[in-house]
Amino acid sequence: MTRDNIIHVEKWPYTHTPTEAELHKLMEDEGLQPYRWSNNPGDYYDAHVHDYHKVVYVVSGSITFGFPIDGEPTTLRPGDRLDLPAGVRHNAAVGSEGVVCLEARR
Repeated sequence: MTRDNIIHVEKWPYTHTPTEAELHKLMEDEGLQPYRWSNNPGDYYDAHVHDYHKVVYVVSGSITFGFPIDGEPTTLRPGDRLDLPAGVRHNAAVGSEGVVCLEARR
């Protein structure tokens, strides 16, 4: 398996909670074009795949991504990042506070 096919989760390494502007800048500094989306508490996405590499940062709230074939579920909170390669089957469950994310295609 090449590095391009690996799910990567990076937990926010700092003690402060990041601002949306801070996360937006991190993505722009990588040459990404982030857009904002949100979901209500308890929203759920059935298992599916994307035909592109997805980069997600959580701005507020939480979301749990499940990987039925490739790995254990992981919950993302403010500042946490998910790099999800194209073609990786996943589902998602929004936490009790809802979620706001920044997302971009790589």
